[in-house]
Amino acid sequence: MRIDDAISQYLQHLRFEKGLTDISIDDYTEDFKIFLTFFPEIKTTDDLSEDLLSEFAFEQSIAGLKTTSVNRRIIALRNFFKFLEVENIKKGLIGDPIVLPKKEKYLPVVLTQEEIKSLLNAPNMEKAAGIEEKAILEVLYSSGLRVSELVGLTFSQINEQERLITVIGKGKKERTIPIRDEALKYLKLYLTEVRAKGPIYDRHHIFLTKKGKHINRQYLYNVIKRNAKKCGLDKKVHPHTLRHCFATHLLENGAELRAVQEMLGHVNVGTTQIYTHLTSKKIVDEYDYYRKNK
Repeated sequence: MRIDDAISQYLQHLRFEKGLTDISIDDYTEDFKIFLTFFPEIKTTDDLSEDLLSEFAFEQSIAGLKTTSVNRRIIALRNFFKFLEVENIKKGLIGDPIVLPKKEKYLPVVLTQEEIKSLLNAPNMEKAAGIEEKAILEVLYSSGLRVSELVGLTFSQINEQERLITVIGKGKKERTIPIRDEALKYLKLYLTEVRAKGPIYDRHHIFLTKKGKHINRQYLYNVIKRNAKKCGLDKKVHPHTLRHCFATHLLENGAELRAVQEMLGHVNVGTTQIYTHLTSKKIVDEYDYYRKNK
């Protein structure tokens, strides 16, 4: 179902079955408008996935929105997702409870470098699906791409010779990101051993489904969830987690804040500074661990 039609149906449900006032309906309408502004690639309910709420909560929080406003929007969207489940419009949207922010800016979940290594090594490389999953994970972690940017990645954006990815991000702003040799290696393996040998109905996008059509957000979410479970991660991991890991690990290894800001495509360096808090927290945690176990 088209996302606009689904939202319209939900708003009618709120108005006529729940008895909400015009003011409340207007608030909901504005929430949906903001949500779709963050995720312009969402065209139908098939493009929705469970991880969207966590990603949206983080993006709203670091944008400086008050905690009460963030929580209200997340609750409104979660209720919409429940409605889609009940009406059998879209299944699989409601999983673990969303952890609502308790601070004005809260810290996202980030994997340690050992955990990310475990996740990257989880795909079964003896299968075609595993080769694609490996390429997806490597490219995500190597470049810090947003979900929509990975899903929409095309051949024209990859400069293999210079080892660069060019992305048109939010606000139609272009940025260029280096891609690690390891990621490029598995991307080339996927293209030659999997993509080239399967059905191709989309010659524009890089990552395709088994049916030869380009992947969507839900497909990517399933890849992350499946491999996180396979390697036994007990943290809640979604596609945006690899973007957080990309930024945090770069800073842990001495990258300059401005350079990370440019690679992430953040307009304001203050947004990128959230990751310096993560690296500082790690130092404190390691110090506390040392004090308790020495």
